[in-house]
Amino acid sequence: MRTLAVFGATGSIGGSTLDVVARHPDRFRVGVLAAHRNSEKLAQLCARFRPQCAILADPTMENDLRRRLASAGVECEVQSGMAAISEAAADARYDTVVAAIVGAAGLDSTLAAARAGKRLLLANKESVVMAGALLMQALHEGGGELIPVDSEHNAIFQCLPGERPPLAAAGVRKLILTASGGPFRGRTRRDLHDITPDQACAHPNWSMGRKISVDSATLMNKGLEVIEAHHLFGAAPDIIDVVVHRQSLVHSLVEYADGSVLAQLGNPDMRTALAHALAWPERIEAGVPPLDLAAVAQLDFEPPDTTTFRCLDLAFQALREGGDATTLLNAANEVAVAAFLEGTLPFLGIADVIEQVLAELPAEAVVDIQTLRARDLKARDTARRCIGGRC
Repeated sequence: MRTLAVFGATGSIGGSTLDVVARHPDRFRVGVLAAHRNSEKLAQLCARFRPQCAILADPTMENDLRRRLASAGVECEVQSGMAAISEAAADARYDTVVAAIVGAAGLDSTLAAARAGKRLLLANKESVVMAGALLMQALHEGGGELIPVDSEHNAIFQCLPGERPPLAAAGVRKLILTASGGPFRGRTRRDLHDITPDQACAHPNWSMGRKISVDSATLMNKGLEVIEAHHLFGAAPDIIDVVVHRQSLVHSLVEYADGSVLAQLGNPDMRTALAHALAWPERIEAGVPPLDLAAVAQLDFEPPDTTTFRCLDLAFQALREGGDATTLLNAANEVAVAAFLEGTLPFLGIADVIEQVLAELPAEAVVDIQTLRARDLKARDTARRCIGGRC
C-alpha cells in the first residue's frame, strides 16, 4: 500500500492520477491533496478520497476550504501556503509524491521530496529545467527514485534497460522525443501574427492547462523536455533529437548502437504513464483503451520547423550554453506566455522575449538554490522590461 501526496490535485495530471488511484484502492491511498486556490474542487476531491491533509497554496482561500469541508462532513487537516506543501513533501507519512504543480512554483516541494528519499513522480518539468543538477544531487543524497510521468520521458524510461546504466554503456545512440506539432503544425510565421490565446490552447490531441498548451503551440514544451531529458538520463544535447509525430501515439523512442530503435506506443492518455510510475516495476490497469494499430493504419514523422517555431532552438541553445541558462530561458518563457495569455504580447513575441533575455544575461555557474532564484527573478524582470518595449 503506497500513500500518496498529490500536488496539483485539481489540474489535469492530478485528475488523471486520482482516476488511476481510484481503480486500485487495495494498492494506493491518498494522504495529501494540494492545489493552488480552487477550494471548491479540492473539497470535492477530499470528500471522495478522504486524505489526512488538504493544502491550498493561496492562504486567502484557506477559510473557504475549511467551510466547504465542514459542510461536506469531511474531517482532515487543512493548511495553506507553499511552505506547507514542501513540508508535506518531506513528511514521512507519505512515501510517494506526485509533483504536478505548474511552473517554477513547484521547485521547492520537488526538491523537498527528493531530499526525503520519496518515490517522486515528476510532472513538473520546470523544476528540472531550472535546477536539474541540484535536483539530481538531492535525489542521490536522499536515496529516493524519480520516475518521470511526462509521456515522452516516461516512454524513454520504459525503453531503457531496467538497471539504468550510463547511456554509453547501454549502447544508446540517441534519445528521440516526439512532438505533436501543436495546433499550428504546417503553418508559417506569416500565418501566426494574429493568433489568439484560445487558438493556441486548442491542442489537437491532448487536454492540458493553458500555459502548457501555449508551450506546445510554440514548441517550447518540447524544448523544455529536451533539457529535462538531458538531466534525467544523463544525455548530451547532441544525442537528443525531436521529430514531429502528429498522431501522438508513439510517445518517444530510443535508438541503440546495433541499429535497433525501441518505441513506446499508446493512446494519448496521461493515465498510462501515471499507472506505470505508480506501480513500477509492475503493470496495472489504467483505464486507457488499447491501441488498435490496424485502425490507426499510418504513423507519420517529420522534422520540426524551427524557422517558424524558434523556441525549440532557443532551448537547445540554452542547454548547450550550460550554467543557469536554462533557468533564464524558463523564467523568460513563463513571463512571456503569461503576457500572451493576458493579451499584452503577440504569439510570435514569445520567442523574441526569450531570445532577448538570453542575449542580455550571459549564463553563470549554478551555485545554490538561493543564487538560482535570484537569477530567475532577474530574468523575469528583464522579460517584463522587454514586453514593456524598453529593451
